[in-house]
Amino acid sequence: MGTGAEMVLRLLLAAVLGAAIGYQRERAGKQAGLRTHILISVGAALFTLVSIFGFGDMSDPARIAAGVVVGVGFLGAGVILHREGGIVAGLTTAATIWTVAGIGLAVGAGLYLVSAVATALVLGVLVMPRWLG
Repeated sequence: MGTGAEMVLRLLLAAVLGAAIGYQRERAGKQAGLRTHILISVGAALFTLVSIFGFGDMSDPARIAAGVVVGVGFLGAGVILHREGGIVAGLTTAATIWTVAGIGLAVGAGLYLVSAVATALVLGVLVMPRWLG
């Protein structure tokens, strides 16, 4: 359940799922691309693994998850505050950063199917024609 090999596989899966979304953002020429999304997903998965397995009964994994959500929210806010000619830009990028953190948390918690479906949904939304969204 919490073997070292499984933990490593969770980190690798988080990297792959973050990369899938990050690759799309990079191809779209957005400021947060492949590396950023991988790092966020792996970081969230790592924090989840540490909170579940690293501290035994001394830790509340939900508190760690809440901290990740808030912390990544601040990161996303920094993306949104980037302005281009009076227009606020970066809302979708900030949303993908926040969602990738959630995917990383899910992978770290062992929710593989949920994280894979979430990744597919995010990619579907990102490639959806603008006139639909």
